Amino acid sequence: MHPHSLTAPDAEWIDCRDALEAWLATVPDRAALGLDTEFMRRNTFYPQLALIQLGWNERYALVDPLAFDIGDALQPLVGESNAVTVMHSASEDLESLSPLLPHGPHHLFDTQIAAAFVGMGLGISYRALVAELAGAELDKGETRSDWLQRPLTESQRVYAALDVVYLKTVHEQLAERLTQRNRAAWHAEDCERLKQRACYREGDPQPQRTFRSASDWAPERRALLRRVLLWRDQTARTLDRPRPWLLEDALVMNLVQQHPKGSSDLEQRTRGQRALRSPQQRELLDVLMRPVDPEEVAASEPIPESPQGEAKRALSAMKDRIDAKATELDLPAGLLCPRKALEEYVVTAQWPEFLEGWRRAVLHDDLASLLA
Repeated sequence: MHPHSLTAPDAEWIDCRDALEAWLATVPDRAALGLDTEFMRRNTFYPQLALIQLGWNERYALVDPLAFDIGDALQPLVGESNAVTVMHSASEDLESLSPLLPHGPHHLFDTQIAAAFVGMGLGISYRALVAELAGAELDKGETRSDWLQRPLTESQRVYAALDVVYLKTVHEQLAERLTQRNRAAWHAEDCERLKQRACYREGDPQPQRTFRSASDWAPERRALLRRVLLWRDQTARTLDRPRPWLLEDALVMNLVQQHPKGSSDLEQRTRGQRALRSPQQRELLDVLMRPVDPEEVAASEPIPESPQGEAKRALSAMKDRIDAKATELDLPAGLLCPRKALEEYVVTAQWPEFLEGWRRAVLHDDLASLLA
């Protein structure tokens, strides 16, 4: 299929709630609604929603969330009805929409996930998907555009509208292929998992678990690492600034391993951290210097270490088994079982939450038999 030239879609610009509700009112309860967003996340913790694109039945809308309070206007159709919300690689879009849709779309159809289930590869871009299934070549010239500027340029408007124009065609073809392969239920389960993860706005209660180089630290020091990371996360949310602007990961490790001698030492060692002002420095010093009590140690989960010895051999055997199963099912191995989940299972001997659902039925008995 050869890509064809594009014409600019006629998209309604919506900058008030009445117009948005009127547009949404025309969409039937069981429609497949195309949805995309543009957002900015350069200097903030939370994504700044800058535009919402909607598409149904060759009608398109560009909704300006900077012009009015959208509030719960999307909830009846997107969050509660039987309509299917069609999105591509929806994770960050759902996060940017979470103030408007706290639980995400009621029925989500992620086209990137669907493409992986039907043999089109893991993580395919929307541009590649549209070229393959709709024969259209999308211009990505506005990818790094400033979406918070007003007014948007004509080029920005066209680019934004085209992101939903082809969702109908892509959705119809992928849904048919999912049915043919008997993968619709698996896809729906993964979409639900994605939705729950993206819309969960609380921080990780055990952030130290991702710092594998600290796996051999004493329990008290691991608990202190957790305390500092929890402080960083909560403070970043409160200030709405990126976590590394407060403390970069390497600096967190350094401060936990070698406590500052006092406020001047802390100030010297954290120089250059853009969001770590005097009030935050004082808080951090207290967080670092307060003694770790037994309750904190008990509440801090161990950090999984890298597989060694028998665990490493079991990991290799499991990976071979997963590769064979992925070939048998015609699925990407990374979709079936990401390496991170496999390493967690080998080290902890606890079945990972990510591998629950359809993956447990497919993988559990095979992998359990190989556990060292």
